[in-house]
Amino acid sequence: MKKFNIRKVLDGLTAASSSSSATAQPGTPRENDVIQETLQSEHFQLCKTVRHGFPYQPSSMAFDPVQKILAVGTQNGALRLFGRAGVECYCQHESGAAVIQLQFLINEGALVSALADDSIHLWNLRQKIPAILHSLKFNRERITYCHLPFQSKWLYIGTERGNIHIVNVESFTLSGYVIMWNKAIELSTKTHPGPVVHISDNPMDEGKLLIGFECGVVVLWDLKCKKADYRYNYDEAIHSVAWHHEGKQFVCSHSDGTLTTWNIRAQAKSAQIITPHGKQPKDGKKPEPCKPILKVEYKTTRAGDPFMILSGGLSYDTVGRRACLTVMHGKSTAVLEMDYPIVDFLTLCETPYPNDFQEPYAVVVLLEKDLVVIDLGQIGYPIFENPYPLTIHESPVTCCEYFVDCPAELIPALYSVGSRQKRQGYSKKEWPISGGNWGQGTQSYPEIIITGHADGSIKFWDASALMLQVLYKLKTAKVFERARSKEEKANTDIVEEDPFAIQTLSWCPESRMLCVAGVSAHVIIYRFSKQEITTEVVQLLEVRMQCEFSDGDSPDPGGDQTPTLPTPGASSSPQESEPPTQPSTGSNSSDGPRDNKPCLQVRSSPLKQSPGYQVELVIQLVWVSGEPPQPITSLAINSSYGLVVFGNSNGLAVVDYLQKTLLLNMGTSELYSPSDPYQRQPRSPRKTRQPSGDNPTKTSCMSRLSYLYSESVKKLRSSHLTTLDSNDGSNTSEDRCKSPTSGSTSPCNSDDERKQKFIEKVKFTSRRFSKTVANDFAKMSRKISLSSEQKPDLDAKDNAFTRSRSSSVTSIDRESREAISSFHFCESFPRKTDSVVSPCLLVGTTQGTVMMVALSLPPPGDHRLQQPVGISSCGTLVTLKGGILTMALLDATGTLLPPSYEPWYDPNASDEEKEKSRRRRPASPPSTQEGQDSQFAVLCSEKQAKVVAMPSQTRIYKHNITESSFVLRADVVQMAGAYCIACFCANGHIMTLSLPSLRPLLDVNYLPLTDMRIARTFCFSNLGQALYLTSPTEIQRITYSQETCDNRQEMLSELFTPVETPEAPNKGFFKGLFGGGAQSLDREDLFGETGAGKASRSLAQHIPGPGGMEGMKGAASGIVGDLARARIALDERGQKLGELEDRTAAMMSSADSFSKHAHDMMLKYKDKKWYQL
Repeated sequence: MKKFNIRKVLDGLTAASSSSSATAQPGTPRENDVIQETLQSEHFQLCKTVRHGFPYQPSSMAFDPVQKILAVGTQNGALRLFGRAGVECYCQHESGAAVIQLQFLINEGALVSALADDSIHLWNLRQKIPAILHSLKFNRERITYCHLPFQSKWLYIGTERGNIHIVNVESFTLSGYVIMWNKAIELSTKTHPGPVVHISDNPMDEGKLLIGFECGVVVLWDLKCKKADYRYNYDEAIHSVAWHHEGKQFVCSHSDGTLTTWNIRAQAKSAQIITPHGKQPKDGKKPEPCKPILKVEYKTTRAGDPFMILSGGLSYDTVGRRACLTVMHGKSTAVLEMDYPIVDFLTLCETPYPNDFQEPYAVVVLLEKDLVVIDLGQIGYPIFENPYPLTIHESPVTCCEYFVDCPAELIPALYSVGSRQKRQGYSKKEWPISGGNWGQGTQSYPEIIITGHADGSIKFWDASALMLQVLYKLKTAKVFERARSKEEKANTDIVEEDPFAIQTLSWCPESRMLCVAGVSAHVIIYRFSKQEITTEVVQLLEVRMQCEFSDGDSPDPGGDQTPTLPTPGASSSPQESEPPTQPSTGSNSSDGPRDNKPCLQVRSSPLKQSPGYQVELVIQLVWVSGEPPQPITSLAINSSYGLVVFGNSNGLAVVDYLQKTLLLNMGTSELYSPSDPYQRQPRSPRKTRQPSGDNPTKTSCMSRLSYLYSESVKKLRSSHLTTLDSNDGSNTSEDRCKSPTSGSTSPCNSDDERKQKFIEKVKFTSRRFSKTVANDFAKMSRKISLSSEQKPDLDAKDNAFTRSRSSSVTSIDRESREAISSFHFCESFPRKTDSVVSPCLLVGTTQGTVMMVALSLPPPGDHRLQQPVGISSCGTLVTLKGGILTMALLDATGTLLPPSYEPWYDPNASDEEKEKSRRRRPASPPSTQEGQDSQFAVLCSEKQAKVVAMPSQTRIYKHNITESSFVLRADVVQMAGAYCIACFCANGHIMTLSLPSLRPLLDVNYLPLTDMRIARTFCFSNLGQALYLTSPTEIQRITYSQETCDNRQEMLSELFTPVETPEAPNKGFFKGLFGGGAQSLDREDLFGETGAGKASRSLAQHIPGPGGMEGMKGAASGIVGDLARARIALDERGQKLGELEDRTAAMMSSADSFSKHAHDMMLKYKDKKWYQL
């Protein structure tokens, strides 16, 4: 076997994956000699790249008016920073505590965050990946409010005890200056004023600090004199305070919905009390109390009336009314309704100086699930069009797919049809949050993300160059009639909520064909067109799938016969073309309340279809004897063959969407040939019995399908999470399957008898899951606390999401049902004796079986639309442990053989244009020499990966991926010009295996499975890219490519850009002459160690930041570095001045000595004559 480097294989290796290794089949080493594998461990490294979407559970917000950067903190300790479109950044506090407040060091490239665990942190934003430089953890007091004045290095921190501490943001040390609550309030006050809810300095006098206490007391504190100048009392609790820019007035918002305006020199009584939303009584009494006004902002303009903006304060009689933002400007009051509750809002102003006219131009409103920016400069206050991808969660995401290196023309085509869907009425101004610069990445390949949602919508996103932008939105629910009443809804839907939710999808980028499966057991096929059409009648095909088998049913002899096909042009419902002489025991339609009815009603009126994806065909599974159809677990479409195949726990169905006919409707067990050693024998048939009273439980379980697991997990579980009291026997191709939950009475065959018979059969079958694995699954499921989304192998007591009507059904009995878990269209060798490739379909099941189905296609052109497609089962190709997740084909050189496709053409274009583009893609090499294998089938399951040579069907390589865990998602991907298998396990490991030798190349313990959302949405793509939904509103993108990790710094955007701070407002002649301008304060003398002394060491603990060398380099160019350099320069200047002083003193001493000697000489020669000298 080829040697390989295991340096990175050992990284994070645990018992879950270390017990297995790749093994080659003895006697077949020549296959690896032909293929020179180029992938090595050095090509792989795992790291996060970027996070998209709306910050989950936001809690605070801040804005830098000079850098124009917005910061949002969340309840789980995350920080999201936004600049211009495409400039985003994600950071995370290690503690995970909620971010209660954020403060920018304006235009300094730094941010202070205060957390609910009473810690504050200084973030350096001058580097592409922000890092914490300093942290301070308070031990004895709880932080409630922070304030950092503009161009100050002293941060005021208010606490729950009512005290105010001051922190130096350079060194993150506490000052000895403390404002104690008992000194701030009047001595006669007998009660504690409560926590500090507001701190701000007077815009015109930095030496005066306004302190708001929760009880309603506001204190104007003189910092120099260390005493309270004025105290303002109101009998309602305070929520926020806002200054007028001249510093002579301030406004308070209160818990009774009132606003009080105070003149700073008149503390006895407020200047004005208003209740914006209160009803004014005619007799002059006090207005009725309203809901609390949570925040108020007071902003002035030079040319007009000031703006007063507030949230909350609505009347209590507005029950059920949505949250509102109120804008009061002059005599007009505008109430702006929001879609979600308001978390916070900020007014964006032209100047960062608080002592100048503010000139507000926009309001940023942070909602629980949205971010809205309102234009204050236009009539009607329109909102700005949001350039960020914050609508991922507009409806909950139920499935996700990721496509890298798509055809170049796809994104422009989707954008052109999606641009017509944009809403109108947005502000015409540019987006005001415009800071930062884009990265300089070299990635140029197109990337597309597709998300399916609970409301039936599908969104296409442009994910190129680490950005995300919505391209196009498709609403699949338009195809169906809407339920008009609750009674009608109860009669037509099998799910209580979200009947249109997307469960899985299959997309062919080259042909642009899209196939979608929903939770109501429906499949919709779409074609892409640039022209608008009106469809008079939506094409409908109804399929009856059931899984109870009569004694007379038997599999087709040899398994090679083509089933009876409905003739083209026949009725759209295949039931009408089925022979009426094929009754299934206990499946008479009169026995159940509903039969042959789909879950949803297709629209009967004409459907206007805009340019984009347009409905080609709707396929619906119907109810069988009062039982709903089972959810679709796997789906595939092939544009070259014109076929769609889908499967569930009952079996599979193949549909020709060109002829609009059902080709095959077969139970899983019927795919096995009679001589197949892996065949599951059918159990004894049962008679019908009355439906159980547990049906409501089953229906409620179905309602959760829109929030369930990933495709891989769905494929694993679908056969086990449905009831297992049906047979695995054979039947003819028509009228095959009954819902496994359909009730039937059996006077002679009870559940216990059938279970006993099946257990007898299990003893002779070596392929069943071990009890140990089942227990491991149960432990894992309990660990992640997912009672309603558990593995199929769990015991009945651990599985809350089961439709079993019998308490005696065991986990072993569950394994008797085999569901379809994956499909793969290919051109290969259906049988060992074949020497020419032909169209095939690989079918994978939850029991680990891979079966081959041969397809016989008519010649292209008119014959394809008139002659039927032949289908024959060729039996089992290979078996693996665990359910099959992915399948692929390699040629003799190890190159991936993708499914053939038909190039895209506009279905509404002229016939000439269609013929030009409708040329089938060339297939793989047509033949192989006798005795030689020219293809490799790559198969991956929950437990294993195998490589099988074709057409000999010889196993070449096998690798046991994991023993104690299971693989959730696996994909064959392109990487560095070669191919590999990428796997994500339930224990959090991400692994890659080389092809075809299955050498381990990467094994990293990345992410423990704590949320089934991750399992549902995790997907790999080419060129080392992957993603998953890390929260209900956010997509996390990661890379497992060493090259991408190395280039990540260049690809990431920059938050900080050098911008000059605007000039301070002029004082004016008279203010400068008479001293009416802003008063400055030397805070260094007041708060420094010299003036205030040292703070208590037990009060707070300083923690150096974990920024590392990169953080230190950033600090060198950041604010702390600038201040440190200034201090060094001052020290050097002082040293030079000291040296100059020494030299001056020496010169003075020398001058004194010279003067003394001169005086002595003068005295010596004073009385002598000249001739005596």
